[in-house]
Amino acid sequence: MKERLPEVSGDVVAAVVAEVPSYRRAFSGPMGETIQAAVALALEGFLDRLSRHAAGSPATADAVRQGSYDLGRGEARSGRTTDALLSAYRVGARVAWLGLSEAGLLAGLSAEQMASFADGVFAYIDELSALSVAGHNDELETTGRVQERLRERLARLLLTRAAADAVTTAARRAEWPEPTTLTALLVAPAEVRSCLMALGRLGSRSLVVTEDVPDLPDDLVVVLAPDADRALLRRGLQRLPVALGPERPWLEVAGSFEVALRAVDLRSRPEFIDADDHLAALLLDSEPAVRRDLRRRALAPLDGVRPQTREKLEESVRAWLLCQGRRDDVAELLFVHPQTVRYRMGQIRELFGDRLNDPAAVLDLVLALG
Repeated sequence: MKERLPEVSGDVVAAVVAEVPSYRRAFSGPMGETIQAAVALALEGFLDRLSRHAAGSPATADAVRQGSYDLGRGEARSGRTTDALLSAYRVGARVAWLGLSEAGLLAGLSAEQMASFADGVFAYIDELSALSVAGHNDELETTGRVQERLRERLARLLLTRAAADAVTTAARRAEWPEPTTLTALLVAPAEVRSCLMALGRLGSRSLVVTEDVPDLPDDLVVVLAPDADRALLRRGLQRLPVALGPERPWLEVAGSFEVALRAVDLRSRPEFIDADDHLAALLLDSEPAVRRDLRRRALAPLDGVRPQTREKLEESVRAWLLCQGRRDDVAELLFVHPQTVRYRMGQIRELFGDRLNDPAAVLDLVLALG
């Protein structure tokens, strides 16, 4: 049988090339010679095991096991599936059995010996294929973890406004194709999987980061969705407690994240909220100190009024501005009589004077009372 190993090894390679399409190119050139040598080593290890030859056997067995494991890792790196790998093993086992059993018959092995030999061949192939599958799975898991860490780092660089060259370098290392835009979403950790599923094809390209982001609450995770259609986003996410930020050029997604954070503060309970539906409120809340200064200056004419009266007058000015001075609409909005509106507006005009005719002063009032 050992004398026939070179011939049988060649037959195994030829059969795999013919019957497993995924391997046709893999066996060409020097790579084919390397694999053929590995096949011969595996068959030699099997024959050593059956004949119980002590000389050289342990080293050969270790080399075969390591080679099978490394083969699986290499196949994962090449993008081939375990289905193709196991198909190659099955074809190889069949051809090796036919070639070696023929030598056994010519040597006069009994039927009982041939049956035992067949059991040994297929048990050996099962062992090697299991090692290759383990190597394949380990490579995918390792690659996935590394890529996940690289993409998390990329997301953190984006959210902390790192330099553009550092971000683009990180994107290349993470093998992440640069999009045109990114949209930030904030979601609870338990809902991340549902969120990515709702994003469909965008889910696999989205960046997810859970920690080490300034101002990110512990109970939220950031998802950055690339080149998203906003209408589709809203339809897909509206049943989830997601805070949806505005779309931004991908290197400026930190701005989307910051707006989404402020949108979270507008919610009374965990539910879907689109920042685009609350732009006025977000604008007014974006600079609290500036808004306080504006409010103090715009409403200065009311400083000498009693607190209870001031509250009613502020409410009346706001309604008057919203209703564009229509007294009946103001009365309906405030649930008061139109005469009450007339009385209050008389007080207000007396306090504010010509300011109510000044467009700039009116704009300040709108923003102060917004």
